[in-house]
Amino acid sequence: MLEFLRGRDVLVAGWGVSGRSLIAPLRDIGARPVVTDNGPRALAEAAELGLDIAPAPELENTDWSRFALVITSPGWRPDSPVLASAVAEGIPVWGDVEFAWWVDQARLYGPVRKWLVITGTNGKTTTTAMTHSILRAAGIPSVACGNIGLPILDALRRSPGPQVLAVELSSFQLHWAPSVRPEAGVVLNVAEDHLDWHGGLDAYAAAKARALLGRIGVVGLDDPIAAGLARRSKARRTIGFRIGVPADGELGVVDGKLLDRAFTKAAILAEAKEISPPGPAGIADALAAASLTRAIDVAPQFVREGLVAHKVGPHRSALVRELGGVEFVDDSKATNPHAARSSILGHQHVIWLAGGQLKGAAVEDLVEEVAGRLVAVVLFGMDAPVIAAALARHAPEVPVLELDTRDHSGMGQALMNEAITGRPDSDIADAVMARAVRAAAEFAGPGDTVLLAPAAASLDMFTDYTHRGRSFAGAVEELKDEDLGRRL
Repeated sequence: MLEFLRGRDVLVAGWGVSGRSLIAPLRDIGARPVVTDNGPRALAEAAELGLDIAPAPELENTDWSRFALVITSPGWRPDSPVLASAVAEGIPVWGDVEFAWWVDQARLYGPVRKWLVITGTNGKTTTTAMTHSILRAAGIPSVACGNIGLPILDALRRSPGPQVLAVELSSFQLHWAPSVRPEAGVVLNVAEDHLDWHGGLDAYAAAKARALLGRIGVVGLDDPIAAGLARRSKARRTIGFRIGVPADGELGVVDGKLLDRAFTKAAILAEAKEISPPGPAGIADALAAASLTRAIDVAPQFVREGLVAHKVGPHRSALVRELGGVEFVDDSKATNPHAARSSILGHQHVIWLAGGQLKGAAVEDLVEEVAGRLVAVVLFGMDAPVIAAALARHAPEVPVLELDTRDHSGMGQALMNEAITGRPDSDIADAVMARAVRAAAEFAGPGDTVLLAPAAASLDMFTDYTHRGRSFAGAVEELKDEDLGRRL
């Protein structure tokens, strides 16, 4: 399948983590990688490594026949000029995941691996980590890779190589990977996210459904859109999981126990109280991980061992500190309303920190559903006014403080710096977060949770959601007892 690349130029579109991972395999195949990117710094770095470069604007007038293939980073939209030009000239465009699939099928780095694919609007990383933990407990050589951080190609090149890949895939990656046929794949849930990239919810859901093209397809039955994808699944067998009593062909929960009725008559897998993170979202992720690993015949005892061993990672409903009876929880990974909903519903009395880039997602349903749990709300970032308006309509009795971050001292200079460097100003972003945390603390009393669950992306102010979470944690650590509850 990859012989057509030997001796030919291949355009690598995007010099990020995935772009860098392509270089060695392309050279191992005998292809000549050529790097394009919209950033001069990225191109300079590629050139310093001895790679041929092609600035994106120059490709508008290039002779496309020189390229056998374009491999794009997942974030590049189909209508970006470079990709649109390639398609118009009849040059195939693959994503890095599609290329990794064919590298694996070609046995370039050893026997073909079993792919366990995890996707969904929320819970992907937790489910991937749980899946990998179960595989480790079973003694199966494996690795967690893909959107979780480690490029799949880097995982394939490891020595000794893994037998099973726990692959987290975003909707972007799946859009560019039509050939992937996993041993088992799960769609956890589907809610409004990245609609600006895909052009609508239907296209977004269709991209997610590409996880359901292999031997076993798994869907989250408590999510109406994910459950609906079962009817469109092209997997040889499709099963589901629910946080409730499972029917035949399902996994679920009975009397506080995770139960498998899909791969056996009835097998207890774990106690719900043993799952981290606790609560419905964590249990759903555990059921999904159990489904994938049971699909490749991992025994129930190893499912339990792996789930018990798994602990929640940073920025995913992680307790930062308890102060004066108030819990401060970092769920910066809640980058859309669906994720924020699960986070807020895990606590009874919430001072909610929210805001950022909504990416076209609506917040009306979220606010209406969680209004009864909100003690107060502190908003910041680009789309804070949108959330404030929803709160005014659906939770008018809840105190709301909207930080006017663009008038914050130094914010004007920060925006100028961002325009020049293309990156948010970390110092100013941290100062805004410190203001938000102090304000939230003033609303809080014993039994409350100050919860960072932004319901929005972070890139308007922070370098990424991990920076946002670290900024929150740093501000929380500076608080003293006397900072609490002055507005109650």
